[in-house]
Amino acid sequence: MLFKDLQIIEPILKALSQEGYTSPTPIQEKAIPIILKGRDLLGCAQTGTGKTAAFAIPMLQLLSKPHAIRVGEKPIRALILTPTRELAIQIEESFSAYGRELRLKTLVVFGGVSQVPQTKALERGTDILVATPGRLLDLINQGFIHLNQIEIFVLDEADRMLDMGFVHDVKRVITKIPKQRQTLFFSATMPNEIQLLADVILHNPEKIEVTPVSSTADTIHQSLFFVEKANKKLLLAHLLEDKQISSLLVFTRTKHGADKVVKDLLKLGIKSEAIHGNKSQNARQRALGNFKDKTTRVLVATDIAARGIDVDELAYVINYDLPNIPETYVHRIGRTGRAGLSGTAFSFCEEEDVAYLKDIQKLIGKSIPVNNKHLYHVEFSPKNKNSNQPKAIQKNKQRSFSRQRPK
Repeated sequence: MLFKDLQIIEPILKALSQEGYTSPTPIQEKAIPIILKGRDLLGCAQTGTGKTAAFAIPMLQLLSKPHAIRVGEKPIRALILTPTRELAIQIEESFSAYGRELRLKTLVVFGGVSQVPQTKALERGTDILVATPGRLLDLINQGFIHLNQIEIFVLDEADRMLDMGFVHDVKRVITKIPKQRQTLFFSATMPNEIQLLADVILHNPEKIEVTPVSSTADTIHQSLFFVEKANKKLLLAHLLEDKQISSLLVFTRTKHGADKVVKDLLKLGIKSEAIHGNKSQNARQRALGNFKDKTTRVLVATDIAARGIDVDELAYVINYDLPNIPETYVHRIGRTGRAGLSGTAFSFCEEEDVAYLKDIQKLIGKSIPVNNKHLYHVEFSPKNKNSNQPKAIQKNKQRSFSRQRPK
């Protein structure tokens, strides 16, 4: 199927062609006709499925139709609410790209930066507003934003909103938009509280589900490295000796861990930056920009900060720390192997992570192949009766765990 088969108008088709897109992804093929009909939508889809375009393309088409407004008025007609600054920025970029041939204005507002440029832009008017919950409510309370003419409301990454404690803010925003509207609700997972929220804000929705969270794309080559905690940085440096790895996204469980990985890599002369909640907005945007244009080879991220990262043709991902939530593993490695391209996901597993590994493999329904030929491989024996953790056994007893960079 091609985009032109979905009854998309010529200006948007032209913009899509300029972006290099001709065929829709499965979620786009399912969602676009539903949204164009004006129906509410409940989409269960993870990042990397083409979700943003699935709602941006039909929204731009619906909003491009003539509508009655008073002279000089520029009301906000569509609102996209998303949990992170990075994701908000990327959604705005998508709307601007797909709508470049249309006379529609898109604006993004988020916290962590001065609100002055945002309020000045709001005064000039916008058709489409992309926002994070906190900054949106601040600007509403200050009288800079009025949502009484919203025609389409999108709640994106609803489960992440719950994780980050934004559900109450989301409910406050909903009270400020018209009851008569089209609502598009997207979430990678559907915990009970999110399902209840969907039931409240959606009216007779059509439901689509693409790539359940328990599955990993067949285009992603996964491999597992058993390694002592002290040698993870050396294994990472060893893997980076492969010049084919021109860009690498590394995941850690903590902000401190992300900073430590960057520090270790910089000592070895490997250009890297971290992106997490303790970084300023400007620092996060700069790090992401440097990574996208390949100025920075390695980007180290925590899960919440990384949720909004969307890098075209990213070929390599490393789980430096295995996640303690198995679904997170699927989200992480889903950063690569997109749009039919192949990708590689390496995962480091230390002794204390064995339980996490079992949960991950149970969720995805298969064992991750073990690479036991690297310099720092260890084997885990069964748990001792007097120990809660398996014992690591060095595969080659003659090999010492040197703290120097492997040659």
